[in-house]
Amino acid sequence: MKTLKVVQLLPDLNGGGVERGTLEVAKGLVDAGHTSLVISAGGRMVKQLEMEGSQHITWDLGKKSLFTLRHVWAFRRWLAHEKPDILHVRSRMPAWVAWLAWRGMPENTRPRFITTVHGLYSVSPYSEIMCKGERVIAVSNTVWGYIRDNYPKIDMNKVTVIHRGIDPAEFPHGYLPSVTWMTEWKQTYPQLEGKKILTLPGRLTRLKGHHDFIDLINSLKEQNLAVHGLIVGGEDPKRQAYAQELYVRVKALGLENDITFTGNRSDMREIYAISDVVLSLSKKPESFGRTVLEAISIGTPVVGYDHGGVGEILGELFPEGLVNSMEKNNLVKFTKNALSKKTNAKVDKKMLLGSMIERTIQIYLG
Repeated sequence: MKTLKVVQLLPDLNGGGVERGTLEVAKGLVDAGHTSLVISAGGRMVKQLEMEGSQHITWDLGKKSLFTLRHVWAFRRWLAHEKPDILHVRSRMPAWVAWLAWRGMPENTRPRFITTVHGLYSVSPYSEIMCKGERVIAVSNTVWGYIRDNYPKIDMNKVTVIHRGIDPAEFPHGYLPSVTWMTEWKQTYPQLEGKKILTLPGRLTRLKGHHDFIDLINSLKEQNLAVHGLIVGGEDPKRQAYAQELYVRVKALGLENDITFTGNRSDMREIYAISDVVLSLSKKPESFGRTVLEAISIGTPVVGYDHGGVGEILGELFPEGLVNSMEKNNLVKFTKNALSKKTNAKVDKKMLLGSMIERTIQIYLG
């Protein structure tokens, strides 16, 4: 098999689904004997990336500004010097820099240009850059449909669905946290003792449906149910006013003892395992829904709105959790129903990490 030199390009490595996918593919490349380089502005995941055998190049190509396009010529020189086989871009602004640099190279010396459409972006010429790859990866059937419906000039024969994947060894069915972890957890969060735990994972951004979650906990408390809400995710530095809005609302409703903001946590597996229900309440359709897949893999019921990638996953693996409208009482009803369930759903092979890496490398080799 040919040994590849692959460059992945994204804004930063501070956490999130795109970033995790980048690290997973990078590790998969290294494990298969290929050379992996990642270009970003840096972040807390760089250390892991490098420990797993990839090279990181710090280069901020993600700032949404015309001024960022000044890097096009330097990036073209860098590509000519490094001679990668594959240039894989995962975000819009870096994609513009990369595409303009790549397009100006002689065809016989330039790498293959691959894009992954990770999101249901606003439809515009700016976003269309993510469909300009020689091969285009869509992270779900939902994203494939988004490309088909919004960019009719795109040749859909070059678009391949490769679902984001999880490692079943990392999220095994029936997983139980260690005694040490449980002891520390109970000491940190004694207010959860004896309560049904409802968890909403995700950074504190408006799209994630935190207000719906607060309403849900408030309604369940009014019905005298012993529940506690966990909001697991860090503040977005660009949206700190929104985080403050949530804290103020929880206090105004008198829910300080019923909803806990944990901030960023690296132990999501354990948190899924001790949760009675995990929720996915994004107001707008999401492209995938990795947290849904992780929780279901462990056996924890998930309740989510029936749209986008979340609806796609729940429809296949846990249809009882599909909330068919965003009306508050509907969410309460579905959540109460899920509190009495466990799920034995088996995650489809196409949504496993090994399949994602294998099929991505096939695209590179193709």
